[in-house]
Amino acid sequence: MKIAGALISVLVIWCLGACKHDVLQPQQPNSPGALSDNYPDNIRKIFVEKCATAGCHNAASYENAGGLLMDTWDHLFDGGQNGAVIIPYDIENSSLLYFINTYADLGPTAVPTMPLDRAPLSREEYIQVRDWIAKGSPDKNGKIPFGSNPAIRQKIYITHQGCDIIGVIDAEKKVLMRYIKAGSALNTEIPDHIRVAPDGQYAYACFWNGNVIQKISLHNDSVVAATKLSEAYWKNVHISADGLHLLATTWQSATVVTINTASMQVEQIYSGFQYPEGIAGSSSQGSYYVTERFGNTFCKLSVNGSIQKISLDGQPVTTIPTDNTPNPYRVLMSADNSKYFITCENTNEVRVFDAQTDQLLKVIPTGRMPQEMAQSRTQPYLFVTCLNDTVATGNVGSVYAINYNTYETKRIESKMFQPHGIAVDDRNGVFYVFSRNQDKSGPQPHHISPCNGRNGYYNIFSTSTLLPYNKKRYEISVDPYAADVRFK
Repeated sequence: MKIAGALISVLVIWCLGACKHDVLQPQQPNSPGALSDNYPDNIRKIFVEKCATAGCHNAASYENAGGLLMDTWDHLFDGGQNGAVIIPYDIENSSLLYFINTYADLGPTAVPTMPLDRAPLSREEYIQVRDWIAKGSPDKNGKIPFGSNPAIRQKIYITHQGCDIIGVIDAEKKVLMRYIKAGSALNTEIPDHIRVAPDGQYAYACFWNGNVIQKISLHNDSVVAATKLSEAYWKNVHISADGLHLLATTWQSATVVTINTASMQVEQIYSGFQYPEGIAGSSSQGSYYVTERFGNTFCKLSVNGSIQKISLDGQPVTTIPTDNTPNPYRVLMSADNSKYFITCENTNEVRVFDAQTDQLLKVIPTGRMPQEMAQSRTQPYLFVTCLNDTVATGNVGSVYAINYNTYETKRIESKMFQPHGIAVDDRNGVFYVFSRNQDKSGPQPHHISPCNGRNGYYNIFSTSTLLPYNKKRYEISVDPYAADVRFK
């Protein structure tokens, strides 16, 4: 597999390219007064002596080499302008390997070949790096990147509809740290939605093209249990406030199921819906709200199984879409359980309802096709991704920041293309926006993926200023879709 042609100009400026050799001499890592680079000896001989050199990925030059600093093991895992270049344990998704490989039988190759304008790595050197990554990319003492403090490490999780994987982002460095292999079949099952339990110990993912709901340990980021179901087309998952019950919606049987999170056994099946989509719960009332994707209807589901159909727009309830029906997508309960928000993707608005009376409080116009929502608990903002919003920058899509006290709005335009997933990390004062980037007119991906399709990316913004946290565009695998943060 070879990348060439029009991509070269893009690739050269990335973290593995744009090296301009000059007269500066690299600092010898073992010279008196020098800090240890922490690499294992065989990897140090490659990265420090052949990559972290004058004009390339050393401290004096790395900003002009895609922002990738390779002089130490710790710096390597800061990533570059396009995010992480190595994913521990994952040779398929570690893009650095593509650029240092010139042996087609050993895996994907990409141009320009690194080290730039120097002899390529030998076959043995490439295999050493590849095998080191497969073993977790440890430092010289065996320490695995992002492996410390597993019970409390803050992380962000994102499903990828182009692959059966779930991405894991380290909240401190802001880079991708792992991919979790999800699904249970050979075909792509399309992970759709993911939710993290209130205590931050487990997450749960459902699949559009599969019949399982999986439980993921957030200590070691691995699938630890699953519920096998008789149908597919699972759209949304929601966890009760006490963390004991998981609710999920499916289009195939038009039902909502309740699953015991400890045993992962189905407890209850509720029927009587049409295309159930989003779901949110009210801990104060012991009831749940379920959107029906088409028409103007959402449902209030009581624990006794009764379903109350509620009109979004005051018109008779219908699940037949027209040019004027709201077509509700997601529903989100406010942090204080006083109200709930529903995105209406056909009428380009968010509707706000009182959680006690279910009366409409406010209609808030947004950009085109509002999708996912996430709220900050330290700033008074509800963030809404608008998938197809037309913005002046030439990108596609925007994020609306809605003050959930005053209902004032601010449109955030940045380097987005078809934004869908969104997650707020209040611990670090930022929020993440994930761009699907499926349209070919979007930003050209920097590198290939083992999955079919175009890589997506994410941008990070400050929750206090609503401005970009930095200038980076972090590239990730194909079609990032739904996101959640570990500790709210």
